[in-house]
Amino acid sequence: MSASDVVKELKALKDPKKANNLAWFFKTGKGEYGEGDKFLGIVMGDLRQIAKKYCDLPLTEVQKLVVNPYHEIRMAALLVLVYKVTDLQKLRILRTREIDSLKQIYDFYLKNTKYINNWDLVDVTTPQIVGNYLVNRDRKILYKLAKSKSLWEKRIAVLATFSFIKNRDFHDALKIAEVLLNDNHDLIHKAVGWMLREVGKRDPAEERAFLDKHGLNMPRTMLRYAIEKFPEPMRQKYLKRKS
Repeated sequence: MSASDVVKELKALKDPKKANNLAWFFKTGKGEYGEGDKFLGIVMGDLRQIAKKYCDLPLTEVQKLVVNPYHEIRMAALLVLVYKVTDLQKLRILRTREIDSLKQIYDFYLKNTKYINNWDLVDVTTPQIVGNYLVNRDRKILYKLAKSKSLWEKRIAVLATFSFIKNRDFHDALKIAEVLLNDNHDLIHKAVGWMLREVGKRDPAEERAFLDKHGLNMPRTMLRYAIEKFPEPMRQKYLKRKS
């Protein structure tokens, strides 16, 4: 079982027409956020199936995949990590060996953020690998990532809080939202707005309190994402305040 086996299976599924469509969808043109990325044209279902098949792949082999120039091969590498984590978290009791394995995967992920370089790569994998690991641990690293110059590290900081939100722990999600209120990238506006919306699904008053305090200062896209599920009269109230 090796990285070359994974690459061989994935390349056998390539679809040039889908690859062209994906290259357009993920903004790979000059000056766009995915500039220069390459696609094989493989659907997510196939990527998940192959990643599950190779979930026992050693991290040394996963490393060879995560640096691959093809987007789907990098996604497959990250999905392998997700399945490794999922398998470990199914255990009722985590011994030292399993805890060490989770930390190794977490550390591996953060050492390779350079290659986790599009929103789907972040969104599909960060909550399980980073967020779940930090649920009962120190979260200072997320504030460092939120202040990074890297768009993708900032998005990792935001998406990691999804795991906390699911546990009705909103503190870090709201604090990181404050850190990123003045960020200039649309993909950060959308991510923060999304997490605020997730807070609101669990505690509407908590989200409204945040919006009452910061709604006038946040980018319009962030606000729109945050209030997407509000009753229409309330949604219009926040939009009119922003106008």
